[in-house]
Amino acid sequence: MRPNFENTAIAFELKSDSQLERAYFLFKLISKEPLVRIGTAVTNFAIKAHLPVEGLIRATVFDHFCGGVNEKDCLPIIDNMYGNGVYSILDYSAEGKSVDNQFDFAMEKTLEILDFVKEKDAMPFAVFKPTGFGRFKLFEKVSQGSELSEDEQAEWGRLVNRFDRVCQKAHQLDVALLIDAEESWMQDAADNLVLDMMRKYNKEKAIVYNTFQMYRWDRMGYIVKLHEMAKEEGFKIGAKVVRGAYMEKENDRAEEKGYESPICKNKRLTDENFDAAIDYMMEHLEDFSIFSGTHNEKSTLKLVDLMEKRGIESNDGRIWFGQLFGMSDHITYNLAAQGYNAVKYVPYGPVRDVMPYLIRRAEENTSVAGQTSRELALIEKERKRRKLED
Repeated sequence: MRPNFENTAIAFELKSDSQLERAYFLFKLISKEPLVRIGTAVTNFAIKAHLPVEGLIRATVFDHFCGGVNEKDCLPIIDNMYGNGVYSILDYSAEGKSVDNQFDFAMEKTLEILDFVKEKDAMPFAVFKPTGFGRFKLFEKVSQGSELSEDEQAEWGRLVNRFDRVCQKAHQLDVALLIDAEESWMQDAADNLVLDMMRKYNKEKAIVYNTFQMYRWDRMGYIVKLHEMAKEEGFKIGAKVVRGAYMEKENDRAEEKGYESPICKNKRLTDENFDAAIDYMMEHLEDFSIFSGTHNEKSTLKLVDLMEKRGIESNDGRIWFGQLFGMSDHITYNLAAQGYNAVKYVPYGPVRDVMPYLIRRAEENTSVAGQTSRELALIEKERKRRKLED
C-alpha cells in the first residue's frame, strides 16, 4: 500500500509536545536565511573562542539533529524508533581530522560499530566517510594521477589497509557497510578503492555500498560502466543513491579553476538523473542492492510504485529508504507504517566535533527550495491536531 505522507499523527508519534515545539522553533529559524548565516557565524566564533555554548547547542539544534555524544546516548532513540518499525544507522559525524592516529581512531570506531550492528536488529548498516580514514589531499592527489612521494605511498598503503580491515570485518559479520561520497576532485580515488572492496567482498551479495551523488551529470554513465564490470567479474553492487551535498562548493571551484562544473545545470536535471539511476537499478535488481537516500517525496513514491509494479515485497532486503534524523519524519515513519525498510541516519559525536555537520544541515535546509517550508507546514498541521497552536 502506498504511504500517505500527509499523516502527521504517524509522522510525529514519537515526539512529545515539547519536542514538537522545539522542531517548530528550529525550522522557523532555519527558514530565514540571514538568521542561519548570523547563527552560523556566531556559533563558529563561540566554539573557536571556547565560550560555554555547548549546553545551549545541545538543548536545541544538537538534540534535534543528533542522537547523542556517544553510542550509549543513542540507544534509547534507536530502540524507540525501532518500536515504530524504523531502523537506524549510527553515523559518527566528527569532521576535519588530518593525522594518522585520528584516522586509526575513526577506523576503530567503525569496527566497534560493526560489532554493535551485528548484535542489534534495529541497525542494519554501518557507515564511514573516506576522509575519515585518510587525508583529503591524498585522495585528491591519487584522483589526479599525481606521483606520490615515498612517504605518501606508505600513507596511501595505510589508508587502503583501513578500508580493507573494515570491509573484511563487515563481510565476516555479514553486515552491510555504506561508504559516503565526497567532493568530485577526490572521488575517483575513493570510487576505485570501493570498487576493489566490492570485487573482494560482494561476491555473493552486496556488503559494501558505494554512494552515487546524482547531482553529478557523469554518475549515470559511471553506474552503467560499473554494472558492466560487475556482470563480467561476478560481483554485486551496493548502491546508496543520493542527490548530493556539496553543490555550492563544486560550482565555486569549477568557476575559480575554469573547468566545466560536474553538477547538473538545474534541479530538474538532477531529479531526472536520480530517478534514472533508480529505474536502471530496479531493472537489474539481480545485480544491485539499493539504498535510496532522499527527502524527495516524488522520488520515494516512484520507487514504491516500481516495487509494486514488479511485485517486490515492501520489506525486500535489497531495497532501503533513508532519511536524516530530525528531518522528513513524514516520509520515514509513514513508509515504516506500510512495512517498507525505512532507516534514519543518526549522527552522533562530541558537540564541538559535530558542529560542522550541523552547520551544513542548517545551510542545506535554507538552500533546498521548499524543504523547510514543507517541514514547517507538517509540524503546524500536527500542532493543530494536538491543539498546540498559538
